[in-house]
Amino acid sequence: MAAAKTGDTVKVHYTGKLEDGTVFDSSVEREPLQFTLGEGQVIPGFEKAALGMNPGDSKTETIPPEDAYGEHREEMVVQVERQQIPDNFAKVGQRLQIQQPTGQKIPVVVTEVADATVTLDANHPLAGKSLTFDIEMVEIG
Repeated sequence: MAAAKTGDTVKVHYTGKLEDGTVFDSSVEREPLQFTLGEGQVIPGFEKAALGMNPGDSKTETIPPEDAYGEHREEMVVQVERQQIPDNFAKVGQRLQIQQPTGQKIPVVVTEVADATVTLDANHPLAGKSLTFDIEMVEIG
């Protein structure tokens, strides 16, 4: 039985938790996650953790922000004039897409609503967080 290496397609079950133990995602109640090692299909720290595992192996790995979704970047938080956002979309926690002048669409989250402005955050919701994953190697194919 060979250990998982770059180029292998693997299937893993995982549970992802925040530092306070809150589960943010898990494959346990669904099909295992399948990806090819070395192709950047998952965050770098998760890929590194899967390397060298054998089917049936389990491990817990804590991944720092720089190997997960990056640090939270203030330049990705912007304020727009309140009248630019329709009332039914100006709620804290609401997810929107804004269109860049280039036509590229960027997902954002409304983080603050004031009388004159709405604050939008384009950071990934898990940016700036250390993530702990329980990983079980199911199959190397």
